[in-house]
Amino acid sequence: MARAENKAEASGVARLVALLAKALREQQGLTQVELGKMTGYTGSAISAMETCAQPASDEMLVKLEETIGGGMQVFEEARTYVLLDKYPPQFKNFALMEAEAVTLSSYQTYVVGGLFQTEEYARALISGGFPKLPDAKVDELVEARVTRRKLFDRDPTAMIELILDESVLRRPLASWEVHRGQLCSLAEDAERDNVSVQVVPLERALRGGHAGTRGDMVLVETKEHRRVVYLEIEDESILISDPAKVAQLSHRYAKIRTQALSPDDSLSLIRKLAGEERA
Repeated sequence: MARAENKAEASGVARLVALLAKALREQQGLTQVELGKMTGYTGSAISAMETCAQPASDEMLVKLEETIGGGMQVFEEARTYVLLDKYPPQFKNFALMEAEAVTLSSYQTYVVGGLFQTEEYARALISGGFPKLPDAKVDELVEARVTRRKLFDRDPTAMIELILDESVLRRPLASWEVHRGQLCSLAEDAERDNVSVQVVPLERALRGGHAGTRGDMVLVETKEHRRVVYLEIEDESILISDPAKVAQLSHRYAKIRTQALSPDDSLSLIRKLAGEERA
């Protein structure tokens, strides 16, 4: 929804996109209504974008590139940076790194990792937090989170690994329908050639130790083949690049992997839980 306060809060990227869109539209002799018809939006929506009352969505940027971009790829390139504006501050430094990662290995103990979340699961998680967020902000964060799934189909392919504590699979959000949908989506993702999903069983600690008791972590191999670790807790984040610390956390992650069920057994468990009837 277009709001007057958006104009004052608009980022530099949103303002630049607005200026470029207006300049290219006028250069091509188009009115806002005419450009709206070409892109599938109303003239009011184009006006709101140009004044930053409602910054361009990812879908609008695609349409602007197709219609007035002139092959310069400016709106295509802007998609990444507009998306970054929608992420929480503590995630922005990591977001670009994730999108370009060669390998991404994540261990999650409480909820399904953001990259794997369905739109319904993400909405339940984001809207159910505290303090409550405005509906418009929830929509923005959900869109940004779901867009991250592009990494699954990126060319060149990224290798993606997710290890979940079994409690994550048994912890519903919003409704059992949303929960089942998330489990089914997770099972589908686990069958991708470039994805591995494993589950650490609830009784792991009864068998002589649990390497994952210190919490979540995400290990990244960057496009430059550097290794870093991303940690996040209570809306604060840490990006670790010191080789010695990265090595220690990598060894811990490797131990967690050995304590998890195999990918095949993990997939069977996910499918079993997804198929359970709930009242």
